[in-house]
Amino acid sequence: MSVLQATQEPTGLAGWATDLMERLGAPGAGLAVALENLFPPLPSEVILPLAGFAASRGDLGLAAAIVFTTLGSVVGALALYGVGAGLGRDRTRGLAGKLPLVKVEDVDKAEVWFNRHGPKAVLIGRLVPVVRSLISVPAGVERMSVPLFLLLTTVGSGIWNTLLIVAGYQLGERWHVVESSVGVFQWAVVGGAIAAVGWFVVVKLRARRSASEKVK
Repeated sequence: MSVLQATQEPTGLAGWATDLMERLGAPGAGLAVALENLFPPLPSEVILPLAGFAASRGDLGLAAAIVFTTLGSVVGALALYGVGAGLGRDRTRGLAGKLPLVKVEDVDKAEVWFNRHGPKAVLIGRLVPVVRSLISVPAGVERMSVPLFLLLTTVGSGIWNTLLIVAGYQLGERWHVVESSVGVFQWAVVGGAIAAVGWFVVVKLRARRSASEKVK
């Protein structure tokens, strides 16, 4: 049974995403998320829970939905990294100003995030609306290591995608509840991610200090 047959026919963005998933299955969900990265006004808060709902109806596999949407996130992020690396800061800002529904202020916000947190901004930024997509631009401008960029993007996007897809899967026809609740949800995840990064840094510093003391 298709998503459209299981509940009231979705319209707008939800209808477009549903059509992609029904036509292409899990790769359709991945394509929708890749486009969400390239055009931040397309909200993953709608696409991902809807993919979970589709999986709950048997239109696509749950694991496949997570894998393909994460792949879509990485592909979209790498494209924006290339834009930042190829055009540089000023020309990228100029291009953003000409695109519909994209604000230069959002690009600047992502840059502030990157300058404040460094490479880990790519990981944490995947959990923050708008920044989630545009954080790839300053990473490209600063020519961040591509392997590290891909690793952090995969981990951060994988966490975000999995949580929202599983939430949509569990809620079934009430998948749209995720969108209205995602504000509190995302900051809880961000807090957990920051705590995890902080713990990792502390462990590394203690290991270095211990190694230094042994040398002495």
